[in-house]
Amino acid sequence: MNASESELRTFRTSVRDVLAARLTRRRAGDSFTVLGAGSDDVDAGRAYLRALADGGWAVPTWPKEYGGLGATPAQAAVVAQELAHFDVPDLYPYVIGLAIAGPTLIAHATPEQCSRWLPAIRTGDEIWCQLFSEPDAGSDLASLATRAERDGDQWRVTGAKVWSSRAHYSQRGLLLARTDPSVPKHAGITAFALDMHAPGVTVSPLRQMNGDTHFSEVHLDHASVDDHDRIDAPGNGWRVARTALTYERGAGAVGGGGWGADLKDRLVDLAHRRGAAGDPVLRQRLAVTIIELEVARMTARRARDAAKAGRSPGPEGSGAKLRGSAGLKAAASLGLELLGPDGIAPVEGDGDGGEWQTLFLTSPSISIRGGTDEIQRNIVGERVLGLPPEPRADVDVPFSELPRTVSRGER
Repeated sequence: MNASESELRTFRTSVRDVLAARLTRRRAGDSFTVLGAGSDDVDAGRAYLRALADGGWAVPTWPKEYGGLGATPAQAAVVAQELAHFDVPDLYPYVIGLAIAGPTLIAHATPEQCSRWLPAIRTGDEIWCQLFSEPDAGSDLASLATRAERDGDQWRVTGAKVWSSRAHYSQRGLLLARTDPSVPKHAGITAFALDMHAPGVTVSPLRQMNGDTHFSEVHLDHASVDDHDRIDAPGNGWRVARTALTYERGAGAVGGGGWGADLKDRLVDLAHRRGAAGDPVLRQRLAVTIIELEVARMTARRARDAAKAGRSPGPEGSGAKLRGSAGLKAAASLGLELLGPDGIAPVEGDGDGGEWQTLFLTSPSISIRGGTDEIQRNIVGERVLGLPPEPRADVDVPFSELPRTVSRGER
């Protein structure tokens, strides 16, 4: 055993001892959620984050000066492995802050801004949302039309955002707005940290088919943002956005609730309990689904290994997201098939039916949120396989000259 392996083993022992003193061991059969589906419990997640706040165990890669552990990628992997043995609540309300906004702020915000915002993200005292997508700018995010106009030390923001997770109870929003329409679309965007309770901000939750209302529309009517809350220089918003989107592709791993490693074990257990283990056709379906989940796990591991080697998040995250969405959809479909009628009309008090039904109704959205499967395939094709990029005729044209639909909020 070399010195680094010995040091990691010692580190693992200390992590295990710290976590055991603060958390409860995970039990087989605990309920599970996927990206907050069917759950809006913020209290359990906040209590968990506060329990881990001293020492930075929930954000091991953050610098120590901002409350993190200052861990190396290898040490962060050890923390993640050890946390998997404990009861981790659904952290989806906090994922944007912990896994997307936080690392993006560390990369682009000033030290003063990081000191102001990161502690409350780390402890769960502040929930952040992401104000990127718009009714006419989803996959083509750089076509966003929400505008921010300078007014002394303030910016006045007008426009509309959509599919903003947990915006209805977030304290801050990582906002992209167009500040210069006279330049090409990628160049005229600026990033801000928006106070979600500022005058002119209206949040309207959207009900989804799985019963959740955690997606929202956000309307901005001359909402005021202090220049003190601008992130990076004016016009550098696309640079900030790319960092955030790179982290977003791996954000599901922070969600807690067991939507990864033990999903295949739950399927096997469900097949046994439903008397389907002897059916050769269902056994084959089960094997194919487990292979999908295992491929997803190994693809995610490849992305983690890249981080462990010290490389910044890259296109590996797109591959991991594609495989993860495929595996989750396969597992949800098979789970509902094993349940039969109970999956369509769950029996009161039967945890199986309700959980698998929610998973089934949620799983299609994984191919859309955080960048569509089509966008991820473009990234893999261009940045991993070296294929020619798709034609993009508008990248050098000033945004003000591009033909587009004018939304009601811009008139």
